[in-house]
Amino acid sequence: MSLNNQELIEKFRKVNNLEIIESQSDIKRLSKDFYNYSPVLTKKLEGCIADLVVRPGDHNAVMKVAEICWKFNIPITLRGSGTGNYGQAVPLRKGIVMQMSLFNKLEDFDPETGFVKVQSGCLMGDLNKQLEKYGRELRLLPSTWKTATIGGFIAGGSGGIGSIRWGFLRDPGNLLGLEAVTMNEKPKLLKFDAEESEALNHAYGTNGIITSLLLSTDLKRRWYSIVIECTEFKKTIEILKTLTSAAINLKLGAILEEEIVDQMPTWFKSKSSGHKILIQATLGGIRTVELICKKFKVESSLLGEEEKLGNGISEVVWNHTTLHMRSRDKNWTYLQMLLPLNDELNLINFLRKKWGKKVLWHIESVSQQGTPRLAALPVLKWNGEKELNEIMDDCKKLGAFIFNPHVLTVEGGGLGVVDADQVKAKLKFDPKGLLNPGKLEGWAIKEQFKN
Repeated sequence: MSLNNQELIEKFRKVNNLEIIESQSDIKRLSKDFYNYSPVLTKKLEGCIADLVVRPGDHNAVMKVAEICWKFNIPITLRGSGTGNYGQAVPLRKGIVMQMSLFNKLEDFDPETGFVKVQSGCLMGDLNKQLEKYGRELRLLPSTWKTATIGGFIAGGSGGIGSIRWGFLRDPGNLLGLEAVTMNEKPKLLKFDAEESEALNHAYGTNGIITSLLLSTDLKRRWYSIVIECTEFKKTIEILKTLTSAAINLKLGAILEEEIVDQMPTWFKSKSSGHKILIQATLGGIRTVELICKKFKVESSLLGEEEKLGNGISEVVWNHTTLHMRSRDKNWTYLQMLLPLNDELNLINFLRKKWGKKVLWHIESVSQQGTPRLAALPVLKWNGEKELNEIMDDCKKLGAFIFNPHVLTVEGGGLGVVDADQVKAKLKFDPKGLLNPGKLEGWAIKEQFKN
């Protein structure tokens, strides 16, 4: 940085409504997320710590911080609650971590459309509670929804609970607009419509400081959870596909292989052995689920209404599955992928034969542009990066699309290719490349050619 810490602190102290965090233990804590799910990222990111953390209380404070950082070429990394797993909120080049937790208000709700405008630092659990009074709920939730911020989810997430119906965050209709502060000599608060917002959606905060979002919501429903037991893995996929094509309202559909079930919390495990299919549906849908179970001659257990369970199946799906596995053995890591359409078992059987119990299967039902698909978040026994890459290569050769959770960049983790619109937005709204530097491959390539 062009300034030492004390000089920077003195400049920030002149900014109204700005909290400055100087404690080294707090700075270290707020420079981390849950990247330790990945041994690869743990090695790369362990020493990445910000010089300072700030919490702006209003738009003017955000713009003043951006202006100071522009003048002295100081990087800014945006942070919500730090519940991500890919190092999105980790400052690769030190500088400032800007935590948005004071931007936590629900700004507007349209009862005609169900659209909600909410500040980016609002916790998703709090937002869902506020939406209840309007008879609405969020469409998509990560497994960490009780503590994750809505801005962090949009900037760093992709899907989750609800993806069985609503697809992924980048699918048209989920994000309808946003407001963001630019990283220019004279920072501005700009409004983006749905199309313009695409370049900032799932961009790790690399091309704008998101302060509020306009989102679609769903009708508030009473979701019931049911667990289906099955001894044949092939049959679990047949049952899940049958359920996702049925004329019922579903919030969640997942499969956990038997060996994963054995590592889940005591409250979840049943006395019977076997693989488990986890379903959330409306009460009317549960009746159909039970009929389909009879057809396949499998047993099911209705747990009850999810919100009243205390510990429900939402706690053991998506990345919480990996969390529970790692709580038993830190040598477990994971992958994320979209399985090949209508050829899932070929890939699964190949990997089972080659890798055995080094790869355990966790499957989630999703929708991709209206088509039911199966995504997988298999847990892997860590045996070095070479073996990890070989497993990923096997998956790719058999038609899976990998969302690699062991890389730092937006493109490497999901898009797979450089998004020209993201690079164009960064050039316009962060021309010095100070926002979360090192996370956008397209920008690094542009800088390489420039130099």
